Amino acid sequence: MNYILTDGNKREALLPFTFTRPVADIRMGILTLREKWEHHLGKATSALTAPYLQEKFPLVVEKENIVINGSYLPTKALVAAISQLQGNEALLKNGEVIAFATTNPEEPFNSSDFKKDTFSGDCVQLTHPWEIFANNHAVIKADFELLTKDKTSQPISETNTVLGDRNNIFLAAGAKVECSTLNATEGPIYVGESAEIMEGCSVRGPFALCDHAIVKMGARIYTGCTFGPYCKVGGEVNNAVLFGYSNKGHDGFLGNSVIGEWCNLGADSNTSNLKNNYAEVKLWDYQKEGFEQTGLQFCGLMMGDHSKCGINTMFNTGTVVGVSANIFGSGFPRNFIPSFSWGGAAGFVTYRTRKAFEASKAMMERRGMELNEKEQAILEHVFEITKKWRRE
Repeated sequence: MNYILTDGNKREALLPFTFTRPVADIRMGILTLREKWEHHLGKATSALTAPYLQEKFPLVVEKENIVINGSYLPTKALVAAISQLQGNEALLKNGEVIAFATTNPEEPFNSSDFKKDTFSGDCVQLTHPWEIFANNHAVIKADFELLTKDKTSQPISETNTVLGDRNNIFLAAGAKVECSTLNATEGPIYVGESAEIMEGCSVRGPFALCDHAIVKMGARIYTGCTFGPYCKVGGEVNNAVLFGYSNKGHDGFLGNSVIGEWCNLGADSNTSNLKNNYAEVKLWDYQKEGFEQTGLQFCGLMMGDHSKCGINTMFNTGTVVGVSANIFGSGFPRNFIPSFSWGGAAGFVTYRTRKAFEASKAMMERRGMELNEKEQAILEHVFEITKKWRRE
């Protein structure tokens, strides 16, 4: 059986992160949603996503296919139910399609053409950007069990202070942790291949440091954090998810936030994650083109891929930054910053793609990677479809 992960109807609700990736390629916990599905299924998957993303994330179609809504997080029971689907059968939850078997996955789902069954078990669906950090504690724990089952951790150096069960700390091959405090009493700590926690750090689980990522000296890392592959993080961080290849290398506070790939937060940049009046936080909603209540008292910064801010940048509670924005200067910028915006509290102008690509290329070359034609085509498309939200 061929498995395909589709965006379903949640792609617009998960912007700005789905401007540049399918829903299933969002990182939450230790793994992306796609990686979770592939671990459970034991097979590779492909993507059914927006046409402009399809060249980078190609669709693979075979004679027999199961299309899975990639916004759902897999469980053993859910995967077992999906694996039993035969031709023209569908699995639903609360009236929404979780998966269906078909010979033509690109054809829109028509309920009348399928024999339907309802999944009675518990499952989690990602429906809003803030749920990425809000659910991260629990998802780290689930991913930790999935990845470390029947595996042995590298030894934990005696230079470290360990609190809680040492079995809740896993160091993958090549991981380095020295002279730090690791507190696993509230949840596991996972350190990926060739990742490093430098000396003098204080880390509380649940925490995930993915392959080749670095926590810099003296960092204070609270519960519920994920730092994706090749990230570099310092300062004070609480309940934040960085997808990968992004930097928060210096002092400053980042809390209850989600940061995409290839982002950089300048030294001493700070996010507010709590309003002065303790009111519920609102976030910009791309579907409504207005602000939506999150139901949360704590909510910081949502930043799309390739966005950057200069030193001492201050972000208001509940700020949404699009793709390839460049923010700098004193004062608080507004709490919705459209993609390809250049400026700060004094106002924004359009950040032209030529200049934006120069910055992205320079950052990617530092990691031995390139901004190729596929990536540029995606960013150029995002530039066009986000014009209505910025000043030209």
